[in-house]
This record gives sequence, C-alpha cells and structure tokens, in this order.
Amino acid sequence: MRRVLREAQPCSEPVCEQLHQWLTRQEAVRTIAAYAALPGEVDLSNFIARHPHIRWAYPRVSGEKLIFHQVRNPSSELVGGNFNILEPSPTLPEITTAEIDAFLCPGLAFDSTGGRLGRGRGFYDRLLAHARPDARKIGVCFPFQQVPDTCPEPHDVRMDTIICG
Repeated sequence: MRRVLREAQPCSEPVCEQLHQWLTRQEAVRTIAAYAALPGEVDLSNFIARHPHIRWAYPRVSGEKLIFHQVRNPSSELVGGNFNILEPSPTLPEITTAEIDAFLCPGLAFDSTGGRLGRGRGFYDRLLAHARPDARKIGVCFPFQQVPDTCPEPHDVRMDTIICG
C-alpha cells in the first residue's frame, strides 16, 4: 500500500467536497485537527482555505505523542519536522485534545467498520484514545485506500466516519 500511495496521483478535490458537505451539516464543530499531507494522502489545503472560520489544529511530534497547535495560514506557518512531515512551529498557540471537536485522520487504508491502518508508529491511536467521547474521528482517504479489513489490533481506535472521494 505504501508503494501505491507514493506512485498515486489522485485528485483531492472530490474528498474535500465531501468534507465540505459534512462540515456544513455540523453545528457544534469549531475546532478541527487537520494534517499536512504526505505524498499519496488527501491534500486538505483547499478545504481548509474554504473554511477560515474554523480554528485549525495541526499536529507536531513531541517524543511519542502529538501536540496540536493553532495554524491560521498553513503555507507560512508549517515547517519541516519529524519524519519529513510539515508541522507547526512550537511557538504557535497550543490546542489541547479536549478542545478539538473533530479529528481528520490520514492513514494507509480504511475499512467499512471504521478500521484504520496507520503508518505503524501509533501516534494517532494514542492521541485518539484520549479524545473527548463526543469528538468525531474522521478517516480521510481516496477510494483505492478502502479495503475489506484493516485487521485491527486491540489498541487501534476506530473512526466514526470515513470520507472517501
């Protein structure tokens, strides 16, 4: 799957349009955790630009956990970080997990029961295990990333929704 993602050149717009439709149906969503896309992941840039009224939180790797920071302008406020992923500067305002209403989660693969196959380090599973019970966990992917079964392990946190273009 990693090779497929590296070689894929899918269009993010259909996924971002579905995210836009989802967001317009939400009343209580004010703070959303996003991510800086790696090659082969859904690029959320256009979706985020369409919703400046949302408080956007981006993750930064700190040891074995993710810390979120408020980002108003991803093109200028994200810097090279761990694992060659763009992340916010630690000087930006921190956002606690308890403040986040929805988490947009990347992954290698997703299944119809909300299973998510991450990249193997467990950052999102550890983070989401401590999210508010009412915070939405949304897997974001391309159609070719949907599989019959992600073979989840007991520590894997399931997504509430999978949005796939």
